[in-house]
Amino acid sequence: MSEQHGGKGRRPRYRALSPLREHLREAFWFAPLLTCLGAVLLAGLTDLLDREIFAEAAAEQAADTLLSFGSAAKSVVSTVSSAMLTFIGVVFSISLVSLQMAASQFSPRVLRLYVRSRLIKATFATCLATFVYTLLVQLGYDDTTDPARAVSVPIVSTVVALAMVMLSLALFVLYVQATLRLLRVPHVIDRVTGESLRVLQDYRWLAPPGAGPAPGGAAEGPTLLHEGRGGVLRDVNIRRLIRVARRHGTVLHQVPRIGDFIAPGTPTVVVVGGTPPRPRRITTALNVGVDRTMHQDLSFGFRQLVDIAIRALSPAVNDPTTAVQAVDRIHQLLAVLAPVHLGELRHRDRDGAVRLVQPVPGWEATVDLAFTEIRGCGAGQPQVTRRLAAALDDLLRITPEPRRAPLLLQRALLERAVAEAVRDADNRAFALTPDRQGIG
Repeated sequence: MSEQHGGKGRRPRYRALSPLREHLREAFWFAPLLTCLGAVLLAGLTDLLDREIFAEAAAEQAADTLLSFGSAAKSVVSTVSSAMLTFIGVVFSISLVSLQMAASQFSPRVLRLYVRSRLIKATFATCLATFVYTLLVQLGYDDTTDPARAVSVPIVSTVVALAMVMLSLALFVLYVQATLRLLRVPHVIDRVTGESLRVLQDYRWLAPPGAGPAPGGAAEGPTLLHEGRGGVLRDVNIRRLIRVARRHGTVLHQVPRIGDFIAPGTPTVVVVGGTPPRPRRITTALNVGVDRTMHQDLSFGFRQLVDIAIRALSPAVNDPTTAVQAVDRIHQLLAVLAPVHLGELRHRDRDGAVRLVQPVPGWEATVDLAFTEIRGCGAGQPQVTRRLAAALDDLLRITPEPRRAPLLLQRALLERAVAEAVRDADNRAFALTPDRQGIG
């Protein structure tokens, strides 16, 4: 388990399956698969109820009444089945257009917001489940009109099919509204900020004051190399690494940070004490993929906001207002992080012994990530430079004295960049005047 605040025993937030849950949230196939399986079970259940209802009606000499509704019920289900497939195509087309617009307007990194959206998945999955359900209901049709030979009439099945259609339509309306919101820059920036704040809250819980680099500098011991495929280190299975370290009586010092690219042969952990585990045991606990995720990545939120800002500042877009909105949220995240100790994470086993040490970005690296690229791209935009000046001045007021040096450096570099981009003294003074709105 991880170090706790004040020495109190609290269970860690990273549960054994938390990486799995995170990966399933990023997978678009999981929800449709579950709903299609549910549709198969529901079709069997409603068919059974229809048979029971018809058997009772036949016993009461009322089968003819039910059979009179059979033709209309079958017509309704057939219409729903054929129309739903077209409806799914419309939903899927809207998703593709939205993804294309988001990638070109904001950043390819923000596409994960669409993939992770529960509403988008629920809409697509419900429509697909409705199609599968109506298809199975049609397969169970009893075409005879003779009460002595008929075994069921799809009364319950039709009612359920209509209910699923109404649910699909309601979700579609919400889906269009959510898609329109995800195409608006402020909402995307707010979503990225919200996820970043949750990651920062987890970090603050896992890294209480006093936790930091271990005395004596870098860890020394055998270094295990990566034996899996190359890619970005998305997250690690903390519980599994703790079990491996406990079994071998060792402490594992993770070498790459979350978000680093690792290739076969890249050092993964330094083993301190005990007996080194097999490298394969470590590799299986590392989730390597093609892109980063917010699950355990302290810097990825900043990376997305910076990407949105510098894309807005490109000559092809030239939208400094969007860049200012991104700086607003970067300012917010740094203000939350300013009083927080930035040190390595030390995860403990159930006996309280440190078993896994993870590196995280330091304060200076985070400040550089937050401001360097935006300063370089926006030096000639007074709206951006005025907002950067206001953010830096505000952070200098709330940041503890020992941590102000990176902010002072960024302030000096901002003044130098504006001096190089703006030759007129009056315009230069205007561009460096702090303003929380940029220029109103």
